[in-house]
Amino acid sequence: MAEIGKQIDTAALHLKQNNLVAIPTETVYGLAANALNPIAVAKIFEAKNRPTFDPLIVHTHSLQQVKTFTTSIHPLLHQLALKFWPGPLTLLLPKNELIPALVTSGLDRVGVRIPKHPLTLELLSKLDFPLAAPSANPFGYISPTSALHVEKQLGNKISYILDGGSCDVGIESTIVGEENGQIIIYRLGGLAIEDIEKEIGTVQVQINLSSNPKAPGQLKSHYAPKKPVYTGNIHTLLPQFLNKKLGIILFGESINLPETVIVKDLSPSQNYQEAASNLFKYLRELDEAAIDVIIATQLPEISLGIAINDRLRRASAPI
Repeated sequence: MAEIGKQIDTAALHLKQNNLVAIPTETVYGLAANALNPIAVAKIFEAKNRPTFDPLIVHTHSLQQVKTFTTSIHPLLHQLALKFWPGPLTLLLPKNELIPALVTSGLDRVGVRIPKHPLTLELLSKLDFPLAAPSANPFGYISPTSALHVEKQLGNKISYILDGGSCDVGIESTIVGEENGQIIIYRLGGLAIEDIEKEIGTVQVQINLSSNPKAPGQLKSHYAPKKPVYTGNIHTLLPQFLNKKLGIILFGESINLPETVIVKDLSPSQNYQEAASNLFKYLRELDEAAIDVIIATQLPEISLGIAINDRLRRASAPI
């Protein structure tokens, strides 16, 4: 199994040897390799059993390094970078020849972000290459928010897990790009639409649900437990599954339930940040519990509730 530790130099050595290392970020743990080396990048796809048509996000430590492997950045995207990096924002930018086609699934734009985690930022600053790093989980499964999650599901396939504790944000980054002068959100995530629009004005939301995504994390079935998941109005769903062993995900709701039901409340105080940070952890705990079905409430479509609902819909999509 993979070694778990806090040794940045050990993680850096493995990465320089083109090995895989799990890294902590404020969103989820990433499975990292040298983004400029196709052989190293191929190991990510192999370890995750990830289809090569699903592109990867590249992580770096500075806007200056971003400019070494991209050709341009739209002024409004640059404004977002200055405001929200480091943070849960990924920008889709035109790439240059340094980024292998495997990273972008042959597309001409690469997803880039600067993660907001002190260990990973220090690690990135010690490397002379950026890191390709999708979530450190088997493809399509629940994203990991702790080192232990990574060790349980990929520990026999990677060299080192850099332990940075639990992830603060808990869901993946928001992906933003530009087409014909229009700023577009391609994936909902840890940065709310309202915060982006407060900075640069109205944006277009273009969420893809096909098997040919423009950006990472857009496949219809994704972030899914092995147990079947149903999301919607709890009061409507509950009568349909009373003969099943149930796990229920709530959002600060008061509801009378049988004692046999396992309940996970994303946030008793209905705090969206707390709910996001708990989502994948609770999905994982219910997936490992002795239940048949997971039922999840839909959150109000505001703030991070929009991104949480997006993850729940993808988790409940048929494979």
